[in-house]
Amino acid sequence: MGMRHWAATVLLGSLALVPAAWGDEVPPELSTQIVKTTQALMDAIGDGNKVLWQNTLTDDAMIVDEFGRMQNKQEMVDSLHPLPTGFSGSIQVRQPKLRRYGDTIVMQSESYEQETVFGQHLVVRYINLMTYVKRGNAWKLACFQEVTLPTPPPKLDVAGFKPEDYPGVYRYSPDRAWTFSVKNGVVGYTTRADRPFVPLDPVAKDVFMSTDDERNLLVFRRDASGHVIELIERRKFNDLHLRRDS
Repeated sequence: MGMRHWAATVLLGSLALVPAAWGDEVPPELSTQIVKTTQALMDAIGDGNKVLWQNTLTDDAMIVDEFGRMQNKQEMVDSLHPLPTGFSGSIQVRQPKLRRYGDTIVMQSESYEQETVFGQHLVVRYINLMTYVKRGNAWKLACFQEVTLPTPPPKLDVAGFKPEDYPGVYRYSPDRAWTFSVKNGVVGYTTRADRPFVPLDPVAKDVFMSTDDERNLLVFRRDASGHVIELIERRKFNDLHLRRDS
């Protein structure tokens, strides 16, 4: 579910394209042209406009979407389709920042996506890095990298939520531990005495989402008697296990 977003490996792709020098400011007229082209590409995602992407991408374009899926030009173009019945939306290019390196322009921007799915309104924000290169008299998109910007999710009411079940020390090495406590009814933790309290959002029984930039899932596990004995932090598709001190 959701409008398709695609991006390019700028750390690899654009570094190969950009000379090792400080970038120059992009003249206003050219800056307006690049931003207008980018906005048209975003509009074309929801419309399924393959022609615009076909004509704007370089033949060797490198694309990686917000989920880390890597694609070439043809794969990107083939993936575009109009939104199905019941879906509508828009993507707005915000806060563009451009630098020029000869015949290369690198643009950083935010994509502000609003989508309606059978009456339900969704908002997702992305950070983009796009590399345009000059080919003849035209500016072509060679690389496009996009990542989802973590934002606070809606609060959920969790039936049977008992904050008092979770305070304690959870350890992943003899000298490394997280200390959980409850402040004003909110479960959270500190990684060290001098570090700030990180509040958690309950998602389901024994399942929380962190409120830091990574938005990891934290899952508490119980023994046969129902006592919380372990914490699992699911980070970047990996699990870090922390055993609760007795």
